[in-house]
Amino acid sequence: MTAAAFAVRPGASRQLAGTGTLLRFALRRDRLLIPVWVGVNGLMVLTMPNTLKSLYATPAARADLVAQMAANSSLRALVGPVLGDSLGALTAWRVGVYAGALAAVTSLLVVVRHTRDEEESGRQELVASGVVGRRASLTAALLTAAAANAALALTVVAELSGQGTGGALAFGLGLAGVGMVFATMAAIVAQLTESARLARGLTAGVLGAAFVLRAAGDAVTDDGSSALTWLSPLGWLENLRPYAGERWWVLLLFAAAVAAQAVAAYALAGRRDLGMSFLPTRPGPAAGRLGSAAALAWRLQRGGVLGWSIGFLLAGAVYGGLTEGAADLVGDNDDARRIIERMGGQAGVADAFVSAMVGMLGLIAALYVVASVLRLHGEETSGRAEPVLANAVGRLRWAAGHLLVAFGGSALIMLLAGAGFALGYGRDAGPILGACLVQVAGVWVVGGLAVLLHGAVPRAATAAWGVAGAVLLIGWVGPALDVPRAVLDLSPFGHLPKLPGGPMEWRPVLVLLLLAAALVAAGLTALRRRDLKL
Repeated sequence: MTAAAFAVRPGASRQLAGTGTLLRFALRRDRLLIPVWVGVNGLMVLTMPNTLKSLYATPAARADLVAQMAANSSLRALVGPVLGDSLGALTAWRVGVYAGALAAVTSLLVVVRHTRDEEESGRQELVASGVVGRRASLTAALLTAAAANAALALTVVAELSGQGTGGALAFGLGLAGVGMVFATMAAIVAQLTESARLARGLTAGVLGAAFVLRAAGDAVTDDGSSALTWLSPLGWLENLRPYAGERWWVLLLFAAAVAAQAVAAYALAGRRDLGMSFLPTRPGPAAGRLGSAAALAWRLQRGGVLGWSIGFLLAGAVYGGLTEGAADLVGDNDDARRIIERMGGQAGVADAFVSAMVGMLGLIAALYVVASVLRLHGEETSGRAEPVLANAVGRLRWAAGHLLVAFGGSALIMLLAGAGFALGYGRDAGPILGACLVQVAGVWVVGGLAVLLHGAVPRAATAAWGVAGAVLLIGWVGPALDVPRAVLDLSPFGHLPKLPGGPMEWRPVLVLLLLAAALVAAGLTALRRRDLKL
């Protein structure tokens, strides 16, 4: 994909001056994010065929899995229908929805970071004062996302080519297509909104709607033919049918959506002033109503807390409703049973599944706490923290407000996940709520590391995302690969008791809570002693 591909009218090339320089700068800024993202997705794809082969070693076992999934609408809604019984088809089924969603999230983050984020911080104004075209930054952002998705596609094709080149190519292009659909969508939203945070939130909301549409459609049919499925880009990936009679024409849907959204983004970018938007921020009241730094932090982060709370409540309800179906799906498959029991920490598929899913929600909650803690970093680097601290507000009070939302919010969303799980499962809520709250200790350790990075090494604060990603990878892939215990223990979640069903162990929970407190204290001490990062 070239810069010319995004041109919207003759003469637009003059507005692309400096694109190459901005592209090199964007790739340099994302030199960690993109390789880590491609590596995580690549590792999932690389390990899945062998894992599935160990679980379903014979064609008869794989055919039985296809039949069971066809009869289980709840699990189809969660992971999609199985459209073939080869190892390649099962791999595309098992990782397709989540790899596609991860491609979408990374792509939208990259585009918003290099467009609206730059404008909001004021850096784009400095760049625009040079020999830089009006649409150069947007083009560089889209090309960066395109390079990332191309790297992902090449990695997937190389890893799955042993299962069949055609299916590998279809799956790789499908994942890249999903990523670019949401990259160009983020480019449109970045023109409409005045806030990078709102741009990310709105695009993520569209991704959530796409997931819901696909899930609703797959719950109705077992072959992806529902109209609801076809309304979702994630459904297009499914209907591309890698290793199950590829439908190459579905790639035209991705291409058309990317082209149309890119043209719209370019048209909007040419019709607004730098720093402005088509949906300007609503002016605040004439008299301030925020009496403390904590109130300001809550005002800034309440939307995120609400979104995560709703998401965890619904996720808990969905997982709770799938518990009995998961036990039926495992059936007599001893290998699948052992993997679930390794994740859940005990015998008994139902309790092990509940424990495993609660643990997975805890891993995802670590992403919330990192995002919330790093709001401190965003406020500081954007210059918005300086006028707050210029008043009678100390750094610790300012930081404490955001940390209260981050750490208290993580406990709240896990509590809501437990409530949703209990509702969906229809069992006693007490043990499940306790299991969810135990996960908070591991979440807070990850949050403490984020505080320490922000306070002591602000330039490396975003490395906290790498920590959260590594923890998620260990918790997700580790049990399936039966990695050594020493690797699992690198994650704070590896030390937590497996509840419900297992014995409660207070010692590791208390140790992790003390470690989290120590990390937060060290981070706040460092923040108090250093200069603000501008």
